[in-house]
Amino acid sequence: MDPDELLKNAKALSKQMSEYQGILPPDPPVSKQCSEAAWEELLVECDEQFNYMQQLQNDIAVTDADSSENQLNETENRINTLTAELKQWEESEPRLLSVNPEVLLSVGREELSQLNAQLEMVLSCCQAKRDKLREILKSERKWLEEKEEVLRAATEQVKALQEENERLSETSVLLDMKKKLKKMKDFQDNLLSTLSDILQEHFPLPQEGENGNKRKKKFRPEPRGDLISLHDILELLMNKTVETPHEPYVVMNESFWPPYIEMLLRYGIASRHPDDSVKIRLESFY
Repeated sequence: MDPDELLKNAKALSKQMSEYQGILPPDPPVSKQCSEAAWEELLVECDEQFNYMQQLQNDIAVTDADSSENQLNETENRINTLTAELKQWEESEPRLLSVNPEVLLSVGREELSQLNAQLEMVLSCCQAKRDKLREILKSERKWLEEKEEVLRAATEQVKALQEENERLSETSVLLDMKKKLKKMKDFQDNLLSTLSDILQEHFPLPQEGENGNKRKKKFRPEPRGDLISLHDILELLMNKTVETPHEPYVVMNESFWPPYIEMLLRYGIASRHPDDSVKIRLESFY
């Protein structure tokens, strides 16, 4: 296992152990069933080991005081000494501090008690983590059931729409289209009729002798009798645009009254051909 991952797992376990420390049972009392003789023997052995350590420290201090001036040789000697001591410790077997059975039994009980407490802590953490995972699993299952219910409802709705579309026959669609076309044609006829009435009322054809102003009569020529109305001009332009959209221009002749043409051009209803001024077309209003 990677050292970083091992350290991360250890931190997580430590955090969980600190969180659930409060719910652990109390530590069992340490057994103290050793006799007085065993305790005295253990204390004596401890005193002996302590005196031995003090003697070693005194020897080291004396050696440091009597060291030579050659620091390099001293360092090399110390390294050799430590290496030899390390090798000796590696080859030697560990020795118990005491061989008294009562002392060993008491120490073993204490170690087992601590190990038991640690295992109970790990068990408590695992149980808490298990309960948390169960809650997460329960919520995820509930979410999955809701999504499945939504999916079933959507599937049923799609199926119903498909069945409804299949029930619609081609005949019903055709009849619906015919009704719409008839409605649009009636609307177009009504619109054209209204346009014709407006044009006849407000833009009538010029009549001979209708202008009594003699001064204006000198400068305006008498209107021709074969002039077509503004309604007919617009109808020609619209029919030409619909029938031949690639060539929507209409050639003007003497039957087109110039004031009407000028009005259509000035108000942007029609436009001239860029190369032929005799041709005009209806402007696109879309």
